Amino acid sequence: MSLLRVESLSVSFGTSRVVDNVSFRIEEGEKFALVGESGSGKTVSALALMRLLPDAQIRGNQIFDGQKIQLMSENALRRLRGKDIAMIFQEPMTALNPLFTIGNQIAEVVMLHDGLNARDAANRAVELLEKTGIPEPARRALSYPHQLSGGQRQRAMIALLNTLQREEGMAVLMITHDLNLVKSFADRVGVMQNGRLIETADTSRLFGQPREEYTQRLLASHAKRMVTDVVPGAEPLIEAKGLRCSFMIRRSWFRQKEFVAVESMDLVLPRGETLGIVGESGSGKSTLGMALLRLSVAKTKGHIEFNGHVISDMRSSQLQPLRAQMQVVFQDPYASLSPRRTVEQIVAEGLELHKPGLPRHSLRDAVAASLQEVGLSPSLMSRYPHEFSGGQRQRIAIARALVLKPALLLLDEPTSSLDVSVQYQVLELLADLQRKHGIAYLFISHDLAVIRAMAHRVIVMKDGLVVESGLTSEVLTTPKHAYTQRLLAAADFRLSEPEPIAID
Repeated sequence: MSLLRVESLSVSFGTSRVVDNVSFRIEEGEKFALVGESGSGKTVSALALMRLLPDAQIRGNQIFDGQKIQLMSENALRRLRGKDIAMIFQEPMTALNPLFTIGNQIAEVVMLHDGLNARDAANRAVELLEKTGIPEPARRALSYPHQLSGGQRQRAMIALLNTLQREEGMAVLMITHDLNLVKSFADRVGVMQNGRLIETADTSRLFGQPREEYTQRLLASHAKRMVTDVVPGAEPLIEAKGLRCSFMIRRSWFRQKEFVAVESMDLVLPRGETLGIVGESGSGKSTLGMALLRLSVAKTKGHIEFNGHVISDMRSSQLQPLRAQMQVVFQDPYASLSPRRTVEQIVAEGLELHKPGLPRHSLRDAVAASLQEVGLSPSLMSRYPHEFSGGQRQRIAIARALVLKPALLLLDEPTSSLDVSVQYQVLELLADLQRKHGIAYLFISHDLAVIRAMAHRVIVMKDGLVVESGLTSEVLTTPKHAYTQRLLAAADFRLSEPEPIAID
């Protein structure tokens, strides 16, 4: 008997049906993935299973371990959630409590469900972190969520998942747009489109011989090479020599130790060029990017020069006039935009700060022009972020940076939270903007296909060190360092099949 059976699941909000007659099963110990574009009904289906959609009309049967979930009382549902069926959300920063350490939050779950005392639960938390691959798990257990990278926070969220899946034969329902992850993780895959489950198959069969045309298009949606060659001899926009970033981290209640996040870094980024920064979670990518813009909370040493100005020793007041020329687009468009401000207020914020005397009509015209440049209508200025899709929100974030006409954009995983088709659209937009305005990009990503599409040169980081660097075409086709080779192998990267350039 299947552990979970979903029979004719339909979910409606008012007169709008968003999930339509979906049926699937998950066996004990099986890893089943639901994939599809944004709005296909993946997440709504999962939330409906756990009865976490109070405003929805839900029909069909959902049977877990012989029990009909739809017939359970609220008390029975509370006992089911967390103990028998647990959920890991998309953005770990919002799922983890910022006031408690990572170790405390994992230990709390262990104490609640396994009955361990505080000391044993703390030790168990460290063991679970170690099994997820986080380096120095005892130290990381004492860290707060904001002190970990996005990938490390996600690993903390799945610390229980990996171990329980292996040791207890636990079943997993994964909802994702990351097809490489699905290919390496899932046993079976279901493909959703417009609220319907259109295809289900073993992972190897679905990736090798997809039946439906939509599935074929989804698997073929990957970023092609989008950048043109940079003109030789372009002058440097930003340079760093001997850059070092470190944090004082708590080893215990009474002891601290220096943790070096970036060690002895040299780099040069010419105008109009994209430098890709790749590496695993915790390798120092984001710390490096923020340090180059003098935005890092880390203790930073070394020489940084931006647009002819030595900024490494500047005070905040001295840096202020240069801030407009260096902007950031963050990973999560859901978290980086204030939900209480309209699109007009969000995009205009930088102009109001850097050009306080700008007349109101000029401010509004600049916002409208910036929105048009990223493919959004100025008529949307009065709306709020929750009224937009993920791809549209990222366009708003780009418009906010673009309105100041910067020379440099730090792009920190700007497409990782977007599905593949929307990701491609955002990358095309960024490539067009670079060609039009000559903007230099520091492009941080763990996705090697994205780096191949966007970067002229690439540096590969591991444990705060650059282990390999060079032209993207060379590093990603003939990697010299064993670590780079492992990254490419882990991503199932096709070195022998270069992508055509998708430009005129």
